[in-house]
Amino acid sequence: MTVTQGSDNVFEDLGFGALEAADLKARADLMIKLRQYILKQGLTTEQAAEKLGETQLQVNNLMDGEIDLFSVDKLINMLLKVEM
Repeated sequence: MTVTQGSDNVFEDLGFGALEAADLKARADLMIKLRQYILKQGLTTEQAAEKLGETQLQVNNLMDGEIDLFSVDKLINMLLKVEM
């Protein structure tokens, strides 16, 4: 078995171009922070949706890691709502 050390961006390692990999990593990192916040606070989907100003479906998508449904801007705006 051969083991290869990866970079700090798994998306680059998977073959995405540098810009797309950076965007995906930023979105993934933001989604992780939001998910951790929701879990740490023990929020229900309904409570999280209210705090984030989103629908319960959007919160479910966030919790499920549906990265393609969120832009960096949207995730930053959601994070700002809970960190204020």
